[in-house]
Amino acid sequence: MIDSSLKQLSQALAAKQISSVEMTRLFLGRIERLNPALNAFVTVDAEKSLKYARAADARIAAGTAGLLTGIPIAQKDIFCADGWRTTCGSKMLANFVSPYDATVIRKMESEAGLVSLGKTNMDEFAMGSSSETSFFGPVRNPWDRQRVPGGSSGGSAAAVAARLAPAATGTDTGGSIRQPAALCNLTGIKPTYGVVSRYGMIAFASSLDQGGPMAKSAEDCALLLNTMAGFDERDSTSLDRPPEDYARDLEKPLAGLRIGLPKEFFGEGCDVNVMAAVQEALDEYRKLGATTVEVSLPNSHLSVAAYYVIAPAEASSNLSRFDGVRYGYRAPEYGNLEDMYQKTRAQGFGAEVKRRILIGTYVLSHGYYDAYYLQAQRIRRLIANDFVEAFKQCDAIMGPTSPTTAFKLGEKAADPVRMYLSDIYTIAVNLAGLPGMSIPCGFADGLPVGLQLIGNYFAEAQLLNVAHRYQQASDWHLRRPDGLT
Repeated sequence: MIDSSLKQLSQALAAKQISSVEMTRLFLGRIERLNPALNAFVTVDAEKSLKYARAADARIAAGTAGLLTGIPIAQKDIFCADGWRTTCGSKMLANFVSPYDATVIRKMESEAGLVSLGKTNMDEFAMGSSSETSFFGPVRNPWDRQRVPGGSSGGSAAAVAARLAPAATGTDTGGSIRQPAALCNLTGIKPTYGVVSRYGMIAFASSLDQGGPMAKSAEDCALLLNTMAGFDERDSTSLDRPPEDYARDLEKPLAGLRIGLPKEFFGEGCDVNVMAAVQEALDEYRKLGATTVEVSLPNSHLSVAAYYVIAPAEASSNLSRFDGVRYGYRAPEYGNLEDMYQKTRAQGFGAEVKRRILIGTYVLSHGYYDAYYLQAQRIRRLIANDFVEAFKQCDAIMGPTSPTTAFKLGEKAADPVRMYLSDIYTIAVNLAGLPGMSIPCGFADGLPVGLQLIGNYFAEAQLLNVAHRYQQASDWHLRRPDGLT
């Protein structure tokens, strides 16, 4: 049951082979047994989950269930959920219980009938590439517990990889769905910016953040994206587009597909064994009828620099609300209001968050705004234009998701710049607002390798088709870590 696809779980529920309550108890039992060693979940409330499961069973019995009704899912702790502690991995929100549901939570729970198992661990305020900056301690990779699962959605990735949940939500600001998916042997998709509502998703960088699903396969991700996507009038960044079925093209043949290979992704800087796995995946695509063409993204080498100006600038603005006045942590001792602000923020935020707030405030300050922030926005436009030109020659772009496999815990903690370069292949996609995904494509030294797929705007269904056809011809996505029975 724990290795079943979402469709198989749905069929089992519909055929009354298992109830949602029984399925939920199965995964809650695995969380109780295995989570202490992985630290994938920060909040679990069995009674609340079972209440949702009983409601799902009632919907199934009444014949009003949807395709995914009754299936358990893990929620990244960046999404506000009514009555659930919502921490965003920070001491600042360690005692915050949300009074409302994020749109994604509402659509998945109330409308689709999915059952929330709990909230997953993450980098503090989604700032990190390793899930080590969490106030609640680092997440451990189920493939090797001495290594990181990737960040910031590392808890979600570890939970699905260890089969503590059939699927999970994540968010992606500069690669935070795709990179953990790659390092934990999962499929994860970041849709086009604006496709999934950001209402109730605690903001890091408002022009970059986007929610998406993480699961074992592209088919599972397509079914989940169907429940997550859609216009939301409460989110000013949400796009008003007709609803679509992201699973509609899954079986479409790949004959005639043009795959663009950016020469900038296939030069130096990528581990040799990672690149070998990527090349084998590309050979498989050629067998499936696709052709490959070389394309260029000449400004992609500037993406990390531009991102680490724009994202901290937006973060410094978004995180100004955490001041100890209205909710969350407040310093226990202070002399006056200003002293309370200073001590609350000094005590409540971790080192990485403070670093980004300081950088962001600096680049937005008088005398530096033009030199840094505006320049970064100009580079962002150039990067987006590079993709526009590349897609004139191809239908999808491919390359490595991450330059290496999962690195050891603490290995890059003392060198922020080295850590930031972990996202070198993923960041440009966020700057351009394009859809991107990572799928398993092999192993290097016993650790998972991810293949990144980048599509044109609103080409999610096509990307999922391209990923699905590869997964029909390979079994990398079915592999799971040993010793987690």
